[in-house]
Amino acid sequence: MRVLGIDPGLASTGIAIVDGEALAVSDYAFGTIRTRPDTPLPDRLHRIYDGVIRAIDDMSPDIIAVEDVFSLERYPKSGIALGKVTGVILLAACQRSLPIMEIAVREAKQILTGSGNAGKVQLEVCVRSRLNHPEPIRPEHASDALALALTGLYRNCGPAAAALNRRK
Repeated sequence: MRVLGIDPGLASTGIAIVDGEALAVSDYAFGTIRTRPDTPLPDRLHRIYDGVIRAIDDMSPDIIAVEDVFSLERYPKSGIALGKVTGVILLAACQRSLPIMEIAVREAKQILTGSGNAGKVQLEVCVRSRLNHPEPIRPEHASDALALALTGLYRNCGPAAAALNRRK
């Protein structure tokens, strides 16, 4: 199974691909789609959309795992911007007829580290360890995208998913 993980962000959207079966990862890659803060919002969203479409077309994923939108009470505008970025990501996936799973960041942390309250550093270390990646994964949005891709892989290729598929 090939899972495209996407960590939405207006300045930097993390993007990662993971190939594997069950808990075994056979290949992975990661990067970011960056936009400049001095660029008008519609142009920034268009750049993110184009980057996601390009990634989908180049990597041919089976499914997309995107971080579920959340908003902090003291930063409501950030949540609104994040919702707009997520919207163009969902549109890109829909236009390519790909299934989408939205994953809460706490769920990814719980699955990968054992604690939904794990910090970003702990999550990155765990992702790096699972992939046997020798150095820190930077930028952090790329690491978060890998975490989402791994969570999507485990959700869709794990024992529960296999049992569900056998029943069909």
